Formats: sequence, structure tokens, C-alpha cells
Amino acid sequence: MTSIISLSDMTGELPVNKIVLGDCVAAMEAMPEGSVDTIFADPPYNLQLGGDLFRPDNSKVDAVDDDWDKFDNLASYDEFTRRWLGAARRALKDDGSMWVIGSYHNIFRVGAILQDMGFWILNDILWIKNNPMPNFRGKRFTNAHETMIWVAKSPKAKYTFNYESMKALNDDLQMRSDWYLPICNGGERLRNGAGVKAHPTQKPESLLYRVIMASTNPGDVILDPFFGTGTTGSVAKKLGRKFIGIEREQSYATVAKTRILQAPEGVAEAVARAMPKKKTEIRIPFGHVLEHGLLSPGTVLYDAKRRVSAMVDAGGNLVSNTLFGEHEGSIHKVGALVQNLPSCNGWTYWHIETDDGLKPIDVLRQQIRASMPA
Repeated sequence: MTSIISLSDMTGELPVNKIVLGDCVAAMEAMPEGSVDTIFADPPYNLQLGGDLFRPDNSKVDAVDDDWDKFDNLASYDEFTRRWLGAARRALKDDGSMWVIGSYHNIFRVGAILQDMGFWILNDILWIKNNPMPNFRGKRFTNAHETMIWVAKSPKAKYTFNYESMKALNDDLQMRSDWYLPICNGGERLRNGAGVKAHPTQKPESLLYRVIMASTNPGDVILDPFFGTGTTGSVAKKLGRKFIGIEREQSYATVAKTRILQAPEGVAEAVARAMPKKKTEIRIPFGHVLEHGLLSPGTVLYDAKRRVSAMVDAGGNLVSNTLFGEHEGSIHKVGALVQNLPSCNGWTYWHIETDDGLKPIDVLRQQIRASMPA
């Protein structure tokens, strides 16, 4: 059950599935060292807005002008950043990872401090907004993206990265570092009774969905030291993860609690099935296909469109003659050479003639695996 607790209620145990009301540095320092699996941090951006901003129709833009985003100067912002990052590093497991999101106002300063503190940068992710706010003054380019820096605690950390899950989310294509997602609006945007945004920088759940699926496993604890209205907690609950939120503003914490209580609980079986594991099939060298009599030396293999051919020699290598010369080597090497590519999966590229037409030679490998004892 999600609840709001104060700093004085922290007993040294991890406040799992709770919102801690208070300063994030103090709260993280009160947690056991090395106790959380992942951190998602959406710190103040220090936007340094110079006065009110108006649309062409003279209506005022609801910009971020809250006190929590104001700092006296860059030095004070840097000091604040070092303090919370130091506390976060202490709370993070040695094999954990952390995400920090920001804009051009702050992300470069945060990135430098992350490196100074020994974090190892894994990726920078561009959240490219499908529907960004226009640049009303017409003095600059429309600011259509934010940057997330994903880091491990050290270069040797065995951090979690669910590559196959990310690939599945992207229609079986490798997930890239440019994420095209809309900003939080419509029914997802939380508002108070007067119709005003409950939080000016509420992040969309689609963004946190990817972050959590990429870098955590079911049951992991994800910490959000700038919890706001609880996007991290809501998505964590839906995906079968645990969360810890830290928020110093009572109004935000109250909204977050209500939101998370209303969020559906992740279905354990659905969550578990969405975490495909790396393949553990027995490695079969191509030579074993010859040894098992499934191919004979001198057999000719083809690509799927019969544009390229290669002969199998007795040692399990291929020989292919093309307009550009003779290529000899493994099924993978020759497959790459004839395509002028750096690499190739020869098992799926090369095909054998059968009564039913061309079939990839991978069917021969599967026959060998099927004959092996379980």
C-alpha cells in the first residue's frame, strides 16, 4: 500500500513503495548503502527564465517559474548537483544504473559532474518530442528534445540491460538512442480542481515505460529522488517493480499517492513473459552439418534470391566466385564478403535446394539440436 512518510519515519530500512516527504539528499543518506537497483532522476533544470513568456495572442505561457527551479548562480546549482548525486551514488548498488534527464540548461553540467564522480556513461538518449511547445518569440530553434544520460556506477558494473525486451518493443528492431514520444498532455496530464497543471514538468508514462523495461527486472527497486506527481511509481507498479519516491512538496506527494493507488497492479505472468532471456541453445559449428551427413562436400548454397552461390568444401568452408574475385572462408565470413558487409549470419543468409524450394541452412542446424538429448 502506497503511503507518504516523513524523514523522521525512516528507520534505516528501505521505504519500498512509499513516498518520503522531505529533502532528497537527507532521505537518500538515511537509506542503507547500496540498496537500490536503479535510479531515475528528473532534477530541477535551472531554466533561468527572464520574465513572463506570452503567446502571439498575448496569453501567458504556463512556464516553470517555481521556487524549486531557482538557483542563485551556476555555482550553487553545481553544488546542489554534487550533493544529490553523491547521495544517489551511495544508495545505488554496485551493479545498478542511473538515468538523469535534463535540457540544454543543465544537462551538460550534470554530465561533467557525473564523470567527475566516477560514473560510467552508457548512453545519452534523446527524447524527441512529437508535439513540442513552439518557440513563441521566434528568436531560437524550437526546443524539441530533452536528453537522458544513462550511467553505471563504474566501468566494471554488471548493470541490467534488457536488450531483447527493447528490441521487442521496437517491432523486433534494435532500439536506438533517439526516442520519439509525445509530451504529457490530454487525459494523462494531471490537473487540480481549477484545471491548472498539477506539476509543470510531468513526464509521460511512455518515457518511463522504456526506462524501467530497459534497466530493471521484475521485483527490482527503482528510486526517484524528484518524484513529482509519481510517474515513476505509477509505471513501476504496472510493470511489477518496486519504487521509492522522494518529494519535498506536499501537494505533489498527495497527487502522486492518489495516482499510484489508482494505477493497476502488474500481472505477474505478463510481466515475467515480457522479459525474454538470452538464447542458451547449444552452439553448432557448420562443420557438424557435414559430419552428420546433412550436407556433402561440393554442395552449392545460394542466397535467398539465387543471386550469389558458394560451394561447400570438405573442411566446412565456402568458396564463392563473384565478379569481384574468389572468396573463401566460413559461412559467416563469405556471406559478409559477397554482400560487402562487416558481418553476416551465415546460417540465415545461405540456403540449400530442397524439394520445397530454397531453405536456410539453419534448418540443418536445428535438426542436429533436435537429435541431442535434453
